[in-house]
Amino acid sequence: MKIARFSHNDTIRYGVLDGTELVVLAGDPMFAGFDTTGERVSLADAALLAPVIPRSKVVCVGRNYRDHAAELGNDVPTQPMLFFKPNTAVIGPGDAIVRPAQSSDTQWEGELAVVIGRIAKNVKAENALDYVFGYTVANDVTARDLQKPDGQWARAKGFDTFCPLGPAIETDFDYREGEVITRLNGEVKQQAPFTNMIFDIPFLIEYASAAFTLLPGDVLLTGTPAGVGPFQAGDTIEVEIPGLGILRNTARDALAS
Repeated sequence: MKIARFSHNDTIRYGVLDGTELVVLAGDPMFAGFDTTGERVSLADAALLAPVIPRSKVVCVGRNYRDHAAELGNDVPTQPMLFFKPNTAVIGPGDAIVRPAQSSDTQWEGELAVVIGRIAKNVKAENALDYVFGYTVANDVTARDLQKPDGQWARAKGFDTFCPLGPAIETDFDYREGEVITRLNGEVKQQAPFTNMIFDIPFLIEYASAAFTLLPGDVLLTGTPAGVGPFQAGDTIEVEIPGLGILRNTARDALAS
């Protein structure tokens, strides 16, 4: 099922997508289950929000596709390259990506996001998917010109609005049959199957959970394929994963102080 987080009548709620309606849930399904209130809200009357706001962290994987490592002139990693985004970077579908004044080369990175549903520590790959609540679409926005000078990626990857997520969480999705497609103003820039990942999702969960505990609501971004590039204010970036939906955001420049 597809779980959305939405605003309606100035109240933030959760619901199950059912055609053109949302079946309203009694609470956050990750903690309160799937009991419903008996209400239905038209999608036309609701504003979809980021389907999850991580209470703890967004864990990201760098260079998890060989072609992406090659296009940036980097070696293919022999083990996952992990970094974090703050939860303040998360925005939802339709929200603006803000190009910060500090960067003149802000780029898209379409990715599959994994939403953790149970406390996970020292999880083994063979049962790692048991800890997954669902999957959604992500854009790992990056200030490319800040990565190398900084020597690490916290600032380049962590600006406010640099982690669009949505439009919903799909709890029943076989990533092994999926692909990611990224468009800039309607033109396809990225398209690759998830089978091209160097490290698959079960291995990534095992690797990450061996280092730090993954908590319910944490999000794991699984890397981006080749085709990244810069966008400008006014551009629209769409990341599509068939079966999960289309995450659409338009960019703007930071407002002058």
